[in-house]
Amino acid sequence: MADHRIRWQHLVSAPLPGAANMAWDDALMARARRTGHAVLRVYAWQSPTLSLGRNQAARDAYDTDAAARLGVEFVRRPTGGRALLHWHEVTYSVTAPDAFDATLRGAYDRINALLLHALRELGVPAHLAAPAKRTIAPGLAPCFDQPSAGEIVANGAKLVGSAQWRADGALLQHGSILVEDDQPLIGQVLRRPQPAPPPAATLARLVTPTPAFHDVAAKLVDALRVLSPDTAPLEPDAELERDVRAATARYADPEWTWRR
Repeated sequence: MADHRIRWQHLVSAPLPGAANMAWDDALMARARRTGHAVLRVYAWQSPTLSLGRNQAARDAYDTDAAARLGVEFVRRPTGGRALLHWHEVTYSVTAPDAFDATLRGAYDRINALLLHALRELGVPAHLAAPAKRTIAPGLAPCFDQPSAGEIVANGAKLVGSAQWRADGALLQHGSILVEDDQPLIGQVLRRPQPAPPPAATLARLVTPTPAFHDVAAKLVDALRVLSPDTAPLEPDAELERDVRAATARYADPEWTWRR
């Protein structure tokens, strides 16, 4: 993953609401486009949040009253893919200029190498999924119901769900490393019942004792240091914070959340 043409930085964020988390990833992507720098961000969620894929058809599919009773919020990601429930997890994002890797697959593989390094340092028997026999169809099934080729799995189940978006010379890849399996909660906020998803792999099932958020974050930053030794902490500046505020308003707008 190391690339001496690109300056790498890292940021560990406090738990935030869904709109703010997506805004930070969006603003860091804009920063990568502006500066040519790359950032590994590690973060958590202030409350259970169901994120919708950028182009996922979701309008009228979810019972927002049931979600409110359960304390579940909604946000739509800038990246594609299917619905994902964020709560007991460690979330990562990588934002970088296109110079990091010219292809989606190449960047995905390089980021997976960083994730695998960190997970194995935690004692997780993680590896990449083999190609599936059939393409996973779009729909309301949760992201973790089955792995796609090249995704990170453990003991035959999906452990990390990731999605990537490229636009105007920069990329964003973000994803969830499950600590506990909250994905069945998605079924409780759907208007029409769906088959229960198979159990996902989780750090709680794979490692004893269960790693704390700060332990996983530290291993991810250590993995970045191995692959890019000159990485340094990111100090947000006024321009980045301005972009975050503007993006937060966009991601909090119901017109965006329920655009489809």
